[in-house]
Amino acid sequence: MDFEQLLSILGDETLFETSLLLAGKVNPNVVRLQLSRWTKSGRIYQLRRGVYAIAPPYQKTKPHPYVIANHLQRASYVSMQSALAYFNLIPDTVNTTVSVTTGRPEYLRTPLGDFEYRHVKPGLFKGYQMTDLGDQQAFVATPEKALLDLVYLQPDGETPEYLQELRLQNLDRLDLGMLRTLSDIFDKPKLRKATKAISELAHREAEEFEEL
Repeated sequence: MDFEQLLSILGDETLFETSLLLAGKVNPNVVRLQLSRWTKSGRIYQLRRGVYAIAPPYQKTKPHPYVIANHLQRASYVSMQSALAYFNLIPDTVNTTVSVTTGRPEYLRTPLGDFEYRHVKPGLFKGYQMTDLGDQQAFVATPEKALLDLVYLQPDGETPEYLQELRLQNLDRLDLGMLRTLSDIFDKPKLRKATKAISELAHREAEEFEEL
């Protein structure tokens, strides 16, 4: 297979896995040698073992960081600070895409960005959905779950000091009923404490808005 054939197979896709090229009657050693050559020549990026991306200027579509994050760990969804920033619940720009996974925690630095994965047990792997990112889609936590994931995984995340440090905003976008429902799934006192504090912040924000 030459590089033009690879581009033809991928179509508009930018990300691919080694397994795609190993289907059918092919010599695995030849495939891996070709991948190594394309990587060294700068035509593709190796994001991690077995996961690659077409490099510019050969990309037909620039992959969204959240799409890349989903590919790098299949059992994962974007959450915590990344999702909160995406939903404009915090004012900060988040340079590292943070995800929650049932797999092992890790930090990956790639040519297409930095990606962090935080581990949760399978029973907490919920509260996410396929989210439109313009012309792409990725699994992203709901605003409520992103906030609870952060509180749960952050030491002292339930404290007033930490919640104030987050500079939460636009809390009218939160479904407080859903926040309480998801909080009960964690079954942790710190999550119930944080949910109560966040609800109070949301009510206070609403009152201040009405006074304007």
